Amino acid sequence: MRNNFKEKIKGCSQLALAITLLAGIFLVNSSCNFTGSSNSSNAPKPEFSLTKEAFLADLKLRTFNYFWQVVDSATWQSDDRYPTKHFTSIAATGFALPAYIIGVENGYISRSLAAKRVLNTLQWLINAPQGAEKEGFSGHHGFYYHFLNYGSGTRYKDVELSSIDTGLLMAGILTVMSYFDENEPTEQQIRKLSDELFRNVNWEWMMDNKTTMSMGWKPESGFIEAKWKGYNEAMILLIMAMGSPTYPLSENSWDVWTSTYLWENFEGYEHVNFGPLFGHQYSHAFIDFRGIQDDYMREKNIDYFENSRRATLSNRAYCIRNPLNFNGYSENIWGLTASDGPGLGWKKWNTDSVDFKSYNARGVAVDYNQDDGTIAPTAAGGSIPFAPQEATDALFEMYQKFGNEIYRKYGFADAFNLSVSVTGWFAPDYIGIDQGALLLQLENHQSELIWNILKKNPYIIKGLQKAGFNGGWLDEIKQP
Repeated sequence: MRNNFKEKIKGCSQLALAITLLAGIFLVNSSCNFTGSSNSSNAPKPEFSLTKEAFLADLKLRTFNYFWQVVDSATWQSDDRYPTKHFTSIAATGFALPAYIIGVENGYISRSLAAKRVLNTLQWLINAPQGAEKEGFSGHHGFYYHFLNYGSGTRYKDVELSSIDTGLLMAGILTVMSYFDENEPTEQQIRKLSDELFRNVNWEWMMDNKTTMSMGWKPESGFIEAKWKGYNEAMILLIMAMGSPTYPLSENSWDVWTSTYLWENFEGYEHVNFGPLFGHQYSHAFIDFRGIQDDYMREKNIDYFENSRRATLSNRAYCIRNPLNFNGYSENIWGLTASDGPGLGWKKWNTDSVDFKSYNARGVAVDYNQDDGTIAPTAAGGSIPFAPQEATDALFEMYQKFGNEIYRKYGFADAFNLSVSVTGWFAPDYIGIDQGALLLQLENHQSELIWNILKKNPYIIKGLQKAGFNGGWLDEIKQP
C-alpha cells in the first residue's frame, strides 16, 4: 500500500467479518486487510473452504479493499496495478469512485468517509494542470493522460491523452455526482466538481473533424490514427459524449458507430462480435442495457445485455471446446480477456508453437483469436450479470482449486496459465480496471446499485435518448 493512510476502513460488515473468521483468514489491521496461507501447492487448501455464498461476500470485500487501500495519497488516483508500482491509471480511478459507493452500501465504510475520499479525488482532478505541452501536465481539453506519475500526477513518459480512459473516469465521476445527493457541504461540492469536470471534456475536439472519435492524442504527434469503430468498450464513451451539455457529438454519431458492427454466429451464438470480454462488460458496469434498444438492436430483436450474454457464453463454449488443448480449460475454468500473461514468447506447444505473451488483449470471435492458455478471473467476474450461474461457478472453482496461488489479499490476482510449466504460472499483480469490472458487476447482479444510480443521471439519459434508445426503464423515467 502506497504511504500510510490516515483513513481506515471502519464498520466492516458483521457478515464479512464472520465469514472471514470462519475461513481461518485473520484480520491484520482495522482496514480489514487479509493474509492467506503461504502453501504453494496447487491442491485445494483447507482454509479455502467457504460456501459459495460466503465466498462471493468475501470476494466483494477483498476487491473493495483494493480500491480503498491501493491509491496514491498525493493525488488520490488509483494505481494501475499492485504490488508492482509504475503509475496511476485514470480508468482505474473511474472504477474506484463507484467502488467507494459499494463500500458505503455494504457497510464497509461510512458515507461521510467515502464522501471525503471522493471529494479529495475530484479536487485534485479539477486542479491538475492542463495544457498542450508534452511535460508537466495531467491533461488537455478536459481529457487526461492514460497513466499519471505518482506524486505529481503529471503525464507518465509519452503516454497518450486517452479518450476511452477519460471516458471511464467520467463514468465514475457521473456515478458519484448522482449518488451523493444530500444537502450538506461535502456532497454539494462533489456534485459541483463532478458537473464541472464533465463539462470540461471537449469531445468535439477529440473527433479530429472526422466521423468517428480518435482513440487519443499526443503533443508530439497529434491525434492517433486509430478511431473508435466496431463494437467494443466505447459504448459508454459515445453515450456520454452525445449527452454532453457543452461539447456534444452530432445526432448521427451513434448510427456511424453501429454501421461498423460485425454480427456473426460464433460458437453457436449470433451476436455483435468483439473478441476480448472486457468490450462486452465495461459499458454495462455503468449502464443497465436490459430492455432498452437502439435501432440496431430493435432490428435484431434483442438488447445489448442479451448480446453480452451471448458473447460470454460463446467465450465459455470456445474454452470448453479448447481447440489448442491448453491445460486446465473446462466448463468452470474459462474466460479470455485483456490481462497479464506469462510473457515467455514463442514456445513449442503440442504439435505447434504458441506465443505466450505478457499483457495482451486475449479473446476470441469470428474475426479475432488471441488465446495462449491464459485465463483471467475478471473475464467471468465482469460477466456475472449476463450468466450468473456459469460466471460464479467459474470464480468459485478457481478459488477452491488454486487457493492463494490466485486468491489473495485483494481477491483474485489478474490471471493464470496452467500450460507453461508443471506448476503453472500465476500473475503476481492485481490490475485496477480488471478489479473494477468484477466488483461493479458483482454488485450490479446482487443489487443493481450502480445501474440504478446512473438511471438518475441527466447526461446519461440524454445521451441514450439522443442515440435512439428507448423502451424499458428509459421510458419510465421523468424527462430530464
